[in-house]
Order: sequence, then C-alpha cells, then structure tokens
Amino acid sequence: MNVNIYVADASHVVYADAICELVYKSALERGTGIAKRSPDYIAQKMVSGKAVIALEGNELAGFAYIETWSHSKFVANSGLIVAHKYRGMGLSKKIKTKVFNLSRKLYPEAKIFSITTGLAVMKLNTQLGFKPVTFSELTDDVDFWKGCEGCVNFDVLKRNNYKMCLCTGLLYDPVEKGRSKITPALVSAGKTLIINPLIKINSIISLKK
Repeated sequence: MNVNIYVADASHVVYADAICELVYKSALERGTGIAKRSPDYIAQKMVSGKAVIALEGNELAGFAYIETWSHSKFVANSGLIVAHKYRGMGLSKKIKTKVFNLSRKLYPEAKIFSITTGLAVMKLNTQLGFKPVTFSELTDDVDFWKGCEGCVNFDVLKRNNYKMCLCTGLLYDPVEKGRSKITPALVSAGKTLIINPLIKINSIISLKK
C-alpha cells in the first residue's frame, strides 16, 4: 500500500463527510468517547491548513486536525482516526507525528495537549514527549470543554466539574522541553558518569564503590 500524508487544503474538503462518518463509527465500535465534529468544521480546518490527511490514491486512510484555545496558548491535536483497512500498519503514528510537527511549526510557543481514552494515542503522545497531567493544567477555555458535549462520557466530565473524566490528559510544554536541552544529561556508563558535551563540560567523573 502506498499511503501519503499531506497537510490538508481546500482540495481535500470532499473528504469531510467521510471523515465524520469514520469518526462516528469508530466511537460506536470502541464504546468510548470521541467528540463529534460537523463536516463544515472539518472542512474549515482543511481550508485553513490546520489538518493532515492520509490518502492512498483517492481513498481516505486517516486524518487529524489542530485546534487552538486560550488565545493560541494551548493547541490540541484532535480527531486522530485511521480507516479499518489501514490499521496495524503504523499509520496512526505517522499521522500523529505529522500533525504534531505542524502544530510546532504554526504555534511554536504553545502548549500542545490531548485528552484521550485510547491507549495507542497515549503511547504515541508519550513517544513525542507528552506527559500525563491533571485537567487543571489544560486550557480553561469554555469552548474547548463544550466540544466534549458530543462525547458519550460527557456526563462523567460534567459531574466532576470538568476536572476529571475517563480521558487521560497529556501535555507537551515547549518551555519545559527547552529547559531540558540545557540541563546536564548524566549518562550511566558502567562506573562512570559522562556529562553531556552540550554544556561544554567534557569531564568524566569516576565513581567509587
């Protein structure tokens, strides 16, 4: 199979209905929550260049899009979906990586977050540097949480005053990642600790038993 992943544009609007149908069927099959989005909403994301789409020729293989909240201080990678025949091929990881990199390009200073019940998505996010967080560390933008109203688990979220749900919150903080780049990285090497040359210290400290 030859699947290509693109930053979506106006030429991909024809797939909006099929994407919404795919998301709906996936939610029913898993018995878990996926926030519903209309074809018009999906089309808007495509036209604005805030979505990625995977295609094999003209056949839809997968999709994901970007949402911004709190005056673009927070970015959500949302709606990751892969068609049945393309599952188990590593395509979800490729789509997730593509939409993550697009988010970093468009909003380099924004915190990127995700809420999900899917184990596969959690693993992908962790590989990209996301960390589990409480909902209090995510956006408090009312419109974001309104988007959860179409989820089958919305009553759980509402009962817990929007502080807890069946979803796990995951966050990528570029500021924190920037700090980690200049922090001495100590690597265990038998009986030595080698200090990362990035901080221009090229000494090796021998450890005694």
